Amino acid sequence: MALEQQKSAPRVTRLNTYAEWQANEGIPIYDTFFVQDLKELELAPWDRTGGLGAFVNLEGAGTSNNCYVAEVPLGGTTKPMRHLYEEMVYVLQGNGATTIWNDANDKHTFEWQAGSLFAIPLNTNFQHFNTTGDLPARYMAVISAPVVMNMFHNSEFVFDAPYDFLDRYNGEQHFDGDGELYSNDRGTYNIWETNFVPNADTVPLYKRGNRGAGGSYLAFELSHNTMVAHISEFPVGTYKKAHRHGPGANVVILGGQGFTLLWEDGKWDERTKVDWTPGSIVVPPNQWFHQHFNSGAVPARYLALRWGSNRYQFRPDGSDEAKGGTETSTRLGGNQIEYEDENPEIHELFEAELEKAGAVCQMKSMVSGCTGVEMAD
Repeated sequence: MALEQQKSAPRVTRLNTYAEWQANEGIPIYDTFFVQDLKELELAPWDRTGGLGAFVNLEGAGTSNNCYVAEVPLGGTTKPMRHLYEEMVYVLQGNGATTIWNDANDKHTFEWQAGSLFAIPLNTNFQHFNTTGDLPARYMAVISAPVVMNMFHNSEFVFDAPYDFLDRYNGEQHFDGDGELYSNDRGTYNIWETNFVPNADTVPLYKRGNRGAGGSYLAFELSHNTMVAHISEFPVGTYKKAHRHGPGANVVILGGQGFTLLWEDGKWDERTKVDWTPGSIVVPPNQWFHQHFNSGAVPARYLALRWGSNRYQFRPDGSDEAKGGTETSTRLGGNQIEYEDENPEIHELFEAELEKAGAVCQMKSMVSGCTGVEMAD
């Protein structure tokens, strides 16, 4: 009898609180693998912010984090906002200012420009202002809302929780570009702990050899978030080593021209190629190998907004990259393919792309069969 009742019982309906909230916001939702230029994305009026906006549901983010693009109207402001999820902001266009405050502290205002990077401290009140004068101020943001909203499945709590996280913001953490530079727990790269980066497009980086090809790198711990950012740059005529990791690394191109290859392990023949320029965004799907190539005439630079704080150990996918898995060769059980182990088709494709652009490969000392030149020091 009990078995018969179990068989005839109604099925449970699966709920996705974040997806339902998105659908009710009344702005475009782009479900895609890649966006060619975030500055050209079509937006629509967003009542919640008082400006324009659109969600960008990139396949590789899954339900770990999400991206949206928004505009602050010409000569206008957004509405005051507050929420329990983390938010990192990169300014795509224009100049402006943001005011931050909470119940325990007075308002603090800082100015930003195209290229600025900052994070909204958790559950603080904030409001954006457009000071450009001749065009809308446009920004993109990566938010941890999918995790938070699906955890609590109560949007009223997420947007109206009356609690000040004073360890995140107590009125003393200013947004003036100051901060502390230190190395990660393994001493393999530098981290800038700050609230505000004035210009991510030009901030000086530090040499880091983990991905090969003479690349440089700087990581950012922003506003005591568990989500973080890093900037990577690599020279003309070079490409990085292929690697894989968990979901939610939103890669925004800041400078240069090139392409990225993405493929599932064992499915090289089904690979995807995306060609990028400044303003493009792509998120490698969970545990897909991906590899970045500079086929242009200037160094290629990108910003990755992702999970993986060195200070606060939390990842929604349960992975632990602090053990260096993305820097360890696949031959040793890691998740990085060394140049000598990569599919020969990769380098052949790169040289063909360089020939189209009239550029010269500089991978001769790193990749056998390279017809180019030695990379300059």
